Amino acid sequence: MDRSASIYGNQIPPGIQTAAARKKARYIKEFGDDSGSSYILEERMVPALGQWGVRELMVRDAALPRTDVWEISDLEKVPAPLVVGTIRMGFGHYRISMAIASAAHAMGYTPLWFDLHAFNDTTAGKIIAKLNRLYSLGSRLSQKYPLFNRLYWEPLNSEGFRSLTYNASDQKVAELMATPCRLLPRDIPFVATHAWPAQAAIHAGLSHVVNVIPDNWPMALHLAEGAMHCVQSPSAWLGYRTLRGMAGREIPRPMDPGSLHYTGHYIDHELVANLEADTSARLNRLETGAPLRVLFTVGGAGAQAELYARLIRSLLGLVQEGKVILLINVGDHAAVRDNLMRKVPGLQHAVLHQDDFEGTRTFAETALAGNIEGIHLFQHSDIFAAVYTTNLLMRACDLLITKPSELAFYPVPKLLVRRVGGHEAWGAIRSAELGDGTYECAEPAEAEAMLSFLLADGEGLALMNRCILSAAKAESYSGAYKVVALATSLDSRSIGRHEHA
Repeated sequence: MDRSASIYGNQIPPGIQTAAARKKARYIKEFGDDSGSSYILEERMVPALGQWGVRELMVRDAALPRTDVWEISDLEKVPAPLVVGTIRMGFGHYRISMAIASAAHAMGYTPLWFDLHAFNDTTAGKIIAKLNRLYSLGSRLSQKYPLFNRLYWEPLNSEGFRSLTYNASDQKVAELMATPCRLLPRDIPFVATHAWPAQAAIHAGLSHVVNVIPDNWPMALHLAEGAMHCVQSPSAWLGYRTLRGMAGREIPRPMDPGSLHYTGHYIDHELVANLEADTSARLNRLETGAPLRVLFTVGGAGAQAELYARLIRSLLGLVQEGKVILLINVGDHAAVRDNLMRKVPGLQHAVLHQDDFEGTRTFAETALAGNIEGIHLFQHSDIFAAVYTTNLLMRACDLLITKPSELAFYPVPKLLVRRVGGHEAWGAIRSAELGDGTYECAEPAEAEAMLSFLLADGEGLALMNRCILSAAKAESYSGAYKVVALATSLDSRSIGRHEHA
């Protein structure tokens, strides 16, 4: 089946199909076609995610010698396996993947980490690496050059990725990403946190594929026909179900009945299970006048460093007065850490938690149990530790400062700053309407004023915490469990009924 020719019964113009085929041919010329290659799976445990028993799968050319680090994988011996198909593109898809892995473990499954980007020697890995470099560059330029952002980056990330014709092109290229997925059992539960692994798994013939859509703004970029799709909000469900705006001025044929599910937000089990206790602790700090913990998290593209430097400088006086505690996670960006320390001299006195994930975990436990003080800066070269540090610190913070991407859906009070790409705008809208975060504070002065207001007033943070408790009762944060339940109960025959021949 040529999935670039028709998408949910919407015919793609012949010229677009031809262009998609040419794009695939260019990638073959640049990176080769490994569909005839002989690969084997290897695995290792992931120390930073050891509490869930996560096993990371890797692909090795059968002709190459095995390494001392990886063991040959025998998936038949893995108890209740569930594959989490992902890519490293910023931190967002990894964080959502961790939420799925956490929920899967809590429900008795063994999470298998399957990152197409990490398969460096495969055609899939090479293509995604190139596209990731371009996306990271665009994200940084969009924050540095307003004209570039307004004329190119915003339109591309809101309208350009929205079209069914864009999905047709991606589907054709994803045919080159299918080879690693063919190493997996056909009926293994496969949860994809990006459309490319979902598309690749479908092209490889896997039958139990769930495509976890991250964005509230409907874009055909995220479609993987043949998979079951999940979204985090009712508005996203309606937008995706009707393929809103994906066919230009025409009204497209909608997605098939049963192919799209509203699950709620994709949140880690640890955060959901401890939500009431963590929220109670936040409310208690507000009531008693205890120092408030402000958590800054720099995204995977490192695009917000300038804004964060300004906001951090505005808080140094409150830190000296003992009214605020700063927690800053720069992920795996040593350059961002150094840049922040140059721009904010006060960070020279910060406690640096560098490449010590166990120490970071201990600090997070201490912060939950009792008092902390000062400024703490976190940087880990290991990508898993870099991403999950934010999740550890989130439970003990009073306010998270972030752009409105995947973190906009987390059950913690949030100050949402300027987006990186137009598709993130509706993440802020969801948070503001749910009440667990602010609207998007797009201008630096507005973000600084909102930060000052929230910390000085207290009423806004108290309202956010009460809204979190209300949303939790409505199961708004239970999406990860529902995704796992869908993937592990999926009848492959039900997918076939919703496909077009």
